[in-house]
Amino acid sequence: MTISTGDQLPEATLLRIGDNGRPEAVALEDLTRGRKVIVFGLPGAFTPTCSSAHLPSFIRTRAQFADKGVDEIICVSVNDPFVMAAWAQASGADEGGVTLLADPASEFTTAIGMNFDFPPSGFHGRSIRYALLVEDGEVKIVQTEEGPTVCEATAGEGLLAVM
Repeated sequence: MTISTGDQLPEATLLRIGDNGRPEAVALEDLTRGRKVIVFGLPGAFTPTCSSAHLPSFIRTRAQFADKGVDEIICVSVNDPFVMAAWAQASGADEGGVTLLADPASEFTTAIGMNFDFPPSGFHGRSIRYALLVEDGEVKIVQTEEGPTVCEATAGEGLLAVM
């Protein structure tokens, strides 16, 4: 079942590369408890639309989200944490104020009903393009796209328009 407005985010443990260069677990609940955050998902790090449109839209709009009281912007992708760390560095997400977290087994993505397969591209258990506004763990806004190459409603500007 796809997550909806009013739902609580499920418990989830995502991964990032820690200061010691090794993967470390991050409880999504710890990042959302008592905070207003954006959680957005996309098909994959370094993929064309994700790299040229989706992630850059949140880097570009970070200050506007901060003006609306958003504490953190979190990008989730079904990739390993090493790929996500490399993408954060290559894309400027680190300096741009966007946190990139890995969901390597698609556990969180599947739990919120945002998973899809597209074998011709090698995508199995990947994430559709979505954007959530979450306050204290409760989903306030859900935006999704019709296809993996479309990035309008789920882009930073698209989410800002409905906030």
